[in-house]
Amino acid sequence: MSDFKVMSASELRSLIGELQKRYDDFKAQKLNLDMSRGKPCPQQLDLSMGMLDCIRSDTDYKAADGTDCRNYGGVDGLPEAKELFAAMLGVSPKAIIIGGNSSLNMMYDTVARAMIFGVLGSEVPWGRLPSVKFLCPSPGYDRHFAICEHFNIEMITVDMKADGPDMDAVEELVSSDETIKGIWCVPQYSNPDGITYSDQVVDRFAKLQPKANDFRIFWDNAYAVHHLSEDHDKLKNILTACKEAGNPDRVFIFSSTSKITFPGAGIAMMAASEDNINFIKKQLSRQTIGPDKLNQLRHVRFLKSVEGIENQMRKHAAILKPKFDMVLNILDAELGGKNIAWWSKPKGGYFISLNTLPGCAKAVVSMAAEAGVTFTKAGATFPYGKDPLDRNIRIAPTYPPLSELKKAIEILGICVQLVSARKMLE
Repeated sequence: MSDFKVMSASELRSLIGELQKRYDDFKAQKLNLDMSRGKPCPQQLDLSMGMLDCIRSDTDYKAADGTDCRNYGGVDGLPEAKELFAAMLGVSPKAIIIGGNSSLNMMYDTVARAMIFGVLGSEVPWGRLPSVKFLCPSPGYDRHFAICEHFNIEMITVDMKADGPDMDAVEELVSSDETIKGIWCVPQYSNPDGITYSDQVVDRFAKLQPKANDFRIFWDNAYAVHHLSEDHDKLKNILTACKEAGNPDRVFIFSSTSKITFPGAGIAMMAASEDNINFIKKQLSRQTIGPDKLNQLRHVRFLKSVEGIENQMRKHAAILKPKFDMVLNILDAELGGKNIAWWSKPKGGYFISLNTLPGCAKAVVSMAAEAGVTFTKAGATFPYGKDPLDRNIRIAPTYPPLSELKKAIEILGICVQLVSARKMLE
């Protein structure tokens, strides 16, 4: 538990020798452990196997309104699917579109349509403007940043605080620059910090006065129901807050069942004001004749209600919480009190965020890879893959079994100590 910053050079060199032996022992095992992505483990996927039996050749394939789910139609989703997932997100069924299996795809398409056609209230499509910028609270979700890069949207980093993005910076930036058209947000159990935005932050988002009249908040509520225990965070309803603030069209909300049922065969959803939804539905009618309604029907029959979703998520939590607890316990044992690393302790979501001393993250990830453990690339949680302090590492505990997870985090702890000690001797 010794504080590295008060250790002498000889003490640090002695410690390096001990750590190197532990590292070499792990390296000799020729491990191949992948901690790079946050995805459900096989045991989680097994929780939804019953969904495959909800619709078979000998069962009713018609929706509540009589729609034949085998055929075309229903561009915005089945009525019962809209009701179920609107209730999950706390919005009106009229304010939601149920899509295919990927909310990331819905976000990409939303940005693409804005570039080609603009959004409700746009004077010109975003793609015809000389410059389009997005605010990117960081550390954040690398795939959000990849969408911006794909469309040549300039990204501006905004620091994350304990209760959400630095709203002083957000307010100043959007009020002074009309080329800023959007901001990416993961508001509950953020990727990777596990932060849930405070009520005050949500209210400040709702009351923003951007210079661009077609500014949009991309509210990626991917982990809305992904709690690890009954003592979980609560997120204020952004759509209600925007309406009360007189800015009903300000926000696009996204979510999915990707980590509730099957990532490869889930359903995605987008919520917004009714005016936004009607505007988007007209565009979608040119893009598709309808989503996979059989899968929507399958989800409704399997999950049944919000209570059914909550029960499903308790089963997920029973699998995931021991993994999160193990990671936190090992980090505390390996790094606690040493003044070389700090980490999040989320109440839900899929990640734990670790910050090393500045200038150490890339070296830690590289050293772990040499020992057979792959973490998300250092810097990936920042725009353009560049962490300005080179300190953030995303830990994804969900997929590996406990035995593999234990080894991976022990190796991570050893690598953080080795890199930190060597840096202090420079």
